[in-house]
Amino acid sequence: MICQRHLPYKPWMESKTRRLPGIQPVKPGEWLLRDEVFAEQMAYRDSLIHSRRSEVFKASEDSLAAQEELLTLVLSELDSDYDIQNDKVLRPDGVNVPLADDLPIITAARLVQEDLLLLDMTAEPTLNAAVLCFPASWTLEEKFGTGLMGIHDYVDSYTPDMGKRVQRMFEAIRPEQPLWRANSLRYSNPELFQPRRVGEDKPKPSKQGGYMRVERQTLRKLSESGAMVFGIHSYIVPWGALSQVEQAMFLETEIE
Repeated sequence: MICQRHLPYKPWMESKTRRLPGIQPVKPGEWLLRDEVFAEQMAYRDSLIHSRRSEVFKASEDSLAAQEELLTLVLSELDSDYDIQNDKVLRPDGVNVPLADDLPIITAARLVQEDLLLLDMTAEPTLNAAVLCFPASWTLEEKFGTGLMGIHDYVDSYTPDMGKRVQRMFEAIRPEQPLWRANSLRYSNPELFQPRRVGEDKPKPSKQGGYMRVERQTLRKLSESGAMVFGIHSYIVPWGALSQVEQAMFLETEIE
């Protein structure tokens, strides 16, 4: 069980983050975040990449240039707790990550807590490379190679009108100004790796039990390839870690 002590983001508690799409600008230096369960999440990520690679990783051949640009950008954003050498990086948890032993997006994903996905922006934004170790009720297999509407076809609130708004937002994003949003999901257990195919039911938590899962999702445009990086940082706390007011407000949004 890998749980944070608290949620730094509670999107259902504020109108600006509760309303879809709830986009906010990323503050300088906060594109990639590291929290108190970095070591545990990274160990789990490494294990999934090793044991379930075909489920958590996919990439098209034409994504390689964007992958390389992504890795370069990630390396430039790492803080002083990382030891960056010519052929490897020593993570803050003491694990060495070779820089040339795997595809660039896998190397990048082994350095940071975020799942990393790349969308080709040549026409409609299309998912063409990803390391998704902590899916919240969707699968990379079903969504790989699809556009925004296909990726979100299981989300009732993602209407065609919403899709057009998000498409325009994607087109307007500038490389120098990444954006973020957050969602909140209630689960019966704290497992990070929860893939589900479209139509597959998610176990429901009891009224006063379960766990709150929040995803901080970031969008950053790569300046050379023009690809979009979609990052997902997952936070999980026991339902009881929320105050009664926070619980009540979340249950209201569920009913809505």
